Parts: sequence; structure tokens; C-alpha cells
Amino acid sequence: MKNDAVWVRGVTGMQLHHTTDLQDASRFLGNAVMALRAAHVRTGDARYSSLASQLKSMAAETRVLETQARERMHGLHSEDPEMFTRCREGEEPWPDEIQAGFIPRHTCQDQCLYHDHDVLDAIMQCTCGQPPCRACAIGGAPA
Repeated sequence: MKNDAVWVRGVTGMQLHHTTDLQDASRFLGNAVMALRAAHVRTGDARYSSLASQLKSMAAETRVLETQARERMHGLHSEDPEMFTRCREGEEPWPDEIQAGFIPRHTCQDQCLYHDHDVLDAIMQCTCGQPPCRACAIGGAPA
């Protein structure tokens, strides 16, 4: 298996599960199918229609994989909500993802809803005063 670098979408305050990647793949494949169908309508070239059919099958397979991954994620939430929270917070990797080389999510850029964004209902979720970012301590500050 190659370990090519890939772009990983980050969301401040949480570590995304790979269902997000599969959801993106399904959406992109669906867009490609529509574009190829449009090219077929404009040109009448059967090669575009044939390729669209292949991609439609791939999109369906990707949706099946996404559903399975989402079920595993929901199962973790039901069976071990504490571990789910640790994974979501980026403290440890999701159990169905590669464990080797995991570095905790950088939290040094996280903001407090209460103090930084004046969300009064978030006072019980204040993140101020947390210890320094573990990811920076392990792997250095992000570039």
C-alpha cells in the first residue's frame, strides 16, 4: 500500500471520520456522471455515455462503503460514547482508520465559543485554560 500524501479536510474543534471523504467521493462521482451525460447529449458520442455508466456504478459502490463506515461510526457512538468523543476531539484515531503514526489533532487554533464568540449558552463548554496542544508537543507546531 502506498502512503501518498492526501489533502485532509480539517474542521476546527473536531477530527472528521473518513465517512466525510467517502461522502465527497460520492458527490464528485455524481457530478462527473452528470457532466458526462451532458457531454453525450451535446455530442452524441457514445463513449461519454459508456463512461458515465461506469462512473454511476462506482458512485453506487462508494455510497455502500459510506453507509458501512457510517454504521461503524454510529456503532462506536452507541457502544463507547467516551471513546467516540476522544476520537472526535482528535485525541486518538478512529478505530476503523490506520492507527500507525497517529498524531493528535492540533488544538492550538481552537476558539472558545463563550469567550471568543460571545455564545452565552456555551459557558459550560469553555475551552480556555486547557493545557498546551499535545500535537505540537509530539510533532511540532503546524506550518
